[in-house]
Amino acid sequence: MAYQFRLLETGYHDGYYNMGLDEALLESVSEGASPPFLRLYGWKPPAVSVGYFQGLREEVDLDACKSRGIDVVRRISGGGAVFHNQELTYSLALSESHPLAIKDISASYEQLCAGVIAGLSLLGLETRFVPINDIQAGNRKLSGNAQTRRMGCVLQHGTILLDNDVDLMFELLRVPSEKLKGKLIENIKSRVTSLKDLGVAVSFGEAAGALAEGFRRTLGLDFLPSAPTGAEDRRAQTLAAEKFSAQDWLFKR
Repeated sequence: MAYQFRLLETGYHDGYYNMGLDEALLESVSEGASPPFLRLYGWKPPAVSVGYFQGLREEVDLDACKSRGIDVVRRISGGGAVFHNQELTYSLALSESHPLAIKDISASYEQLCAGVIAGLSLLGLETRFVPINDIQAGNRKLSGNAQTRRMGCVLQHGTILLDNDVDLMFELLRVPSEKLKGKLIENIKSRVTSLKDLGVAVSFGEAAGALAEGFRRTLGLDFLPSAPTGAEDRRAQTLAAEKFSAQDWLFKR
C-alpha cells in the first residue's frame, strides 16, 4: 500500500521562517487540511538552533553569532544545539493515527531514519541507525534527528551534513571550559563526518533528490509535489515574526 505524502522542496530560508513553516505545515496536517508531508530545505543565513528544553545563553555565544551574521532559533523539538550551515535538512509530519505512526519513540526513530539511510545508500554510502536518533557512517555521526509529538501529530526533523566546519561551530557554541576546547574540537572531528569528508561530492539538490527517493522506497510513499499554500506561507511568516524571533520564545528557558 502506498501512502500519500506532500513533497515540499522549499530551498533556502532564514531560521525563523524555516521553523515557522514547519509549524504551519504541522498545523495543516493536524487540522486535516493537508496529508502528511516531507519537506526538504536549507538555511541562509546559517543558524544555530537549540532544543526546546535548552537554555539559550548557556548553549550559545550570542555575541559571536551576531558578529558572524548567524541566526539563533529555538526548535519545538528537543535535543541539543545544532549549527546549520552546509547541510540538507528534512522535516516529516504525520497524524498519530496514521499507519506509519509508531507509539514507541525508539522504534519510530528507527523506522523514519530508515528513509535517510536508504537515501544515503543511493549516494553510495553504507550507514546505520544508532539509537536513539543518530545515523553513522562507520563510527562517525553523519545525521542527527529529533522528534516531537504535538497537535495529535508526529514531527521528525533531521540533518545530513554536506560539509562540516567544526572550528566555526565551536566559535558559536559555548563549552564547559576553554581549557577543554581544543580537546573537544578534536573529539568532534573524530566522531562527526560529512558527505564531503566521505568523498561524496553532491549538490544540495542531488542530496535532496536521493533523500526523497529513500523515504519513498522505504516507507512506501506516493509523493504529491507541492508548495506551501498562501495560507501556510502567511502563517509561517506570522510565526517567524511573532514566535520564533520573539525574545520570550528564544529565552524561555
